[in-house]
Amino acid sequence: MTDEQVLAAALADPDAQPLTPERMARMQRTPPVRVIRRALNLSQQEFAARYHIPIGTLRDWEQSRKDPDAAARAYLRAIAGDPDGVRKALRAGPR
Repeated sequence: MTDEQVLAAALADPDAQPLTPERMARMQRTPPVRVIRRALNLSQQEFAARYHIPIGTLRDWEQSRKDPDAAARAYLRAIAGDPDGVRKALRAGPR
């Protein structure tokens, strides 16, 4: 397929629309977990324990061996936005 045919096929599929610069600008990016952890001045062990993340998973994310899935990215955004609120919610437990 030519580039034009690929673009036409993508535009014809409503579930596979290419990202426009405008849509890219609106997308929320998750800060790298290392940046979040360091901003909170926590070691890997402290961050993992505080936010109930397996230490191996945290290390994999920080060393780019694995990327957080969508749920983990949402959780990391919540931690970045309100670290104390997330910590309090985890301490409160289920209702």
